[in-house]
Amino acid sequence: MGKLLLERLLTLVLKLFGMAVILFVVTQVLPADPAAVAAGTDARPEQIEKIRQQLGLDKPFHEQFITYISGLARGDLGKSLLTRRAVSDDLRLRFPATLELALFSGIVIVIFGVGLGIIAAVKAGSPLDFLIRAFVVISMGIPPFVLALFLQLIFAKSLDMFPLEGRLPTRLAPPPYATGLYTVDSLLAGQWDLFWSSLRHLALPVAALALGRLAVGARFTRSGMLETLSQPFVRTARAKGLREGRVIIRHAFRNALIPVVTMLGIQIGFLLSGAVLVEVVFTWPGLGRYAVESVLSFDFYAVIGAALIIAVIFVVSNTIVDLLYAQLDPRIKHR
Repeated sequence: MGKLLLERLLTLVLKLFGMAVILFVVTQVLPADPAAVAAGTDARPEQIEKIRQQLGLDKPFHEQFITYISGLARGDLGKSLLTRRAVSDDLRLRFPATLELALFSGIVIVIFGVGLGIIAAVKAGSPLDFLIRAFVVISMGIPPFVLALFLQLIFAKSLDMFPLEGRLPTRLAPPPYATGLYTVDSLLAGQWDLFWSSLRHLALPVAALALGRLAVGARFTRSGMLETLSQPFVRTARAKGLREGRVIIRHAFRNALIPVVTMLGIQIGFLLSGAVLVEVVFTWPGLGRYAVESVLSFDFYAVIGAALIIAVIFVVSNTIVDLLYAQLDPRIKHR
């Protein structure tokens, strides 16, 4: 396991370096002037040139690249042209909002996706199985941002059941900072009104982000369970007179977990990518919205920083999945 962790750490470093190189080159060849964007629309040419010198954009490409990579090796992601703060500080402020959205979406995917997959497998060929499979097909075909707009129109505008946007009402101040997750921080502070309000604000974004991924989870779980339920050891467990619930959960589901865990690990990357447009629709002040605003304003260092954070999360989640394999199936050995 130690060797695997070391290999994954080296892989992460190489991937981050490769991504940083590609993103830096792409941002340099785009037909845009970051100095002009930073200076504003009414800036005079001499002001733009002064900002270009301050940002080091007047230097040759190779010098800019060496300066950025050396700063990246020290943990310095550069300075945002949009906020005029360090990109690392901006990401530290924005990331908890995206993390909270992704965590609640992941919980919904695990509970409902896996649950529906198990039910569909146990009731294979029944009308209930048909309904679940129809739900899976329809849900997988709806992009998250389209579903987000639809949920806003129905449940926020027409029915007024949930808030339209944001993490909290403007009249309420955020809870004292502990984790950056409003639900957790409000519980730690004993502010129940903020807790319930933050949950209501999470409802529609989580539904928009999780529904399609939930369908993928149900599909993978159903396939894995169907294959496992046909195995001889399941028939033996039933022949021994074990309760059906124990046969399904303790015997069949446990042996079907590897493809399910693989799917869940991959979904983390999809959750982060899908959160980009969902955060824009719901004005959610997270990493995805920050990345979109940075792209639109040609804030190159902020774009690179956000992309690198997402890459780190994706690689770490896949490493955790690899480590879980050996725990779920002792026959799997990491060499």
